[in-house]
Amino acid sequence: MTTADSEKLDTVALGTDGPQVGVQGLGCMGMSWAYGPTDETEARATLERALELGVTLLDTADVYGLGANEEFLAPFVRAHRDRVVLATKFSIVRSPDDPYGRTVIRNDAPYIREAIENSLRRLGVDHVDLYYMHRRNPDVPLEESVGAMAELVAEGKVRHLGLSEVTGGELRAAHAVHPIAAVQSEWSLFSRDVEQGVVGAARELGVAFVPYSPLGRGFLTGSFANADRELPSDDFRRRQPRFTGDNAAANAALLEPVRKVAEAHGATLAQIALAWVQQRARVHAGLAVVPIPGTRSRRRLEENTAATRIELSEEELAALEPIAGRVAGDRYEDMTFTSAGRE
Repeated sequence: MTTADSEKLDTVALGTDGPQVGVQGLGCMGMSWAYGPTDETEARATLERALELGVTLLDTADVYGLGANEEFLAPFVRAHRDRVVLATKFSIVRSPDDPYGRTVIRNDAPYIREAIENSLRRLGVDHVDLYYMHRRNPDVPLEESVGAMAELVAEGKVRHLGLSEVTGGELRAAHAVHPIAAVQSEWSLFSRDVEQGVVGAARELGVAFVPYSPLGRGFLTGSFANADRELPSDDFRRRQPRFTGDNAAANAALLEPVRKVAEAHGATLAQIALAWVQQRARVHAGLAVVPIPGTRSRRRLEENTAATRIELSEEELAALEPIAGRVAGDRYEDMTFTSAGRE
């Protein structure tokens, strides 16, 4: 399949001295874990198509499938090592008996060193381009955690550092220990709590923002309206309060203004939701924003990247503005380890 230059993504830097990446990345978790059955052949074809379109930031974590997602990505990453910006994460330790349960958050230095060695082994590479602390354990001093991560940079095992679900204050404290290239948190039309603190801190420090779940884990696409009734029993979203019961019904009604904007653009709900996130870079001038929508389908990938070419008017942005404030239910059962839980 040929790709016209007009289809290829623009690029932006991750942090002040970080790598150039496409303005939209790819969340790879669902290719092998969390969202029900997958077609491995199509998922691998999606990775190839992503690179053709200029999607160069690939996001995974050691906890996704207890290492299986890193192993799934390994052949593709090794085949395209000089073109891929590889991000993985550490800190969430789960039991094989309860793969969706968050059991322990480890930020201690010995564990960080153990975790990077295991990730490098599974991925079959000698370094990771962007290494995130997946969740923050407030009982471990940031200086210890980021200091240990900085040692990995000095040793060449990691090129750049990232943090996920941290507060604005935590980002500033970490950045004082070692430059942080990117901060990752949930940010979408349904989830805007990061705007209370960490977005401003990232902009101030020159740290790129990498929104995960920019499509509200699929809810903003209109692909399902109630996780309990419509998704497989092993789907992670059945454990999230806003997608079940009365919350799901209330939240489905919030999609109506998104539909109206989509109709005006001849676009899908997903494209408008993504365009809104992409446009945060303009709303928060000076902030690099690289959302990582997850997909395992070439068709969805092409739909997602096309959203970078949609510009929403001020009137359309105003129509979408109230949505997040009306969402029913938290984004996790336990918000303790999110930035909103500590901000």
